[in-house]
Amino acid sequence: MSPPIIKHLGLVEYIPTWRAMEEFTLARGPETPDEIWFLEHPPVFTLGLAGKMEHVLAPGDIPVVHIDRGGQVTYHGPGQLVVYPLLDLKRQKLGVRELVEGLENAVIDTLALYGIQARGRRDAPGVYVGEKKICSIGIRVRRGCTYHGIAFNVHTDLEPFTRINPCGYQGLEMTGVSVLGGPADVARVAQDLLPALLGRLGYNKPPVAARVGA
Repeated sequence: MSPPIIKHLGLVEYIPTWRAMEEFTLARGPETPDEIWFLEHPPVFTLGLAGKMEHVLAPGDIPVVHIDRGGQVTYHGPGQLVVYPLLDLKRQKLGVRELVEGLENAVIDTLALYGIQARGRRDAPGVYVGEKKICSIGIRVRRGCTYHGIAFNVHTDLEPFTRINPCGYQGLEMTGVSVLGGPADVARVAQDLLPALLGRLGYNKPPVAARVGA
């Protein structure tokens, strides 16, 4: 498989990044290399296609954005590693379920490096440590290609999650890598996650780095 282009975007606003993902997906052709974007967002709640405002309990001064991924509501903010895999599923020979499991297992592999035991759940996509959720997953597939992706709490302020029913589940508690004794550095976790992600998604060549932004 051709290697993906890896972009490190730094801290970027949500809506322009969403639009850029969408435009990339609509414009790409059969030979367009896949890309994987690593970044953080300023505070924002995002509500998926089937999302219900009843799960947004008290947003306060944090904006709520209705978007086109699957799933309900989640929070993005500084200290959370967001990863957007922009993949051609057919070329990678991946189904949607395989993609979700690949993303989950890459996060599980990374957490294992820090001595943190985690698991996925068939009934509720994402990664969990005990009964607490550490990583949310929501994707969109258009023309056989994916965008959106994962939100992996590293050193995230967890208070905003109490203002929503995370992923539509009342009382679901969230956690983060630093809370559990792992590193607080988002860049370090991104570096550790990348090889796990490439392996789980079936790439067998080194990625092409393209650092953009901070």
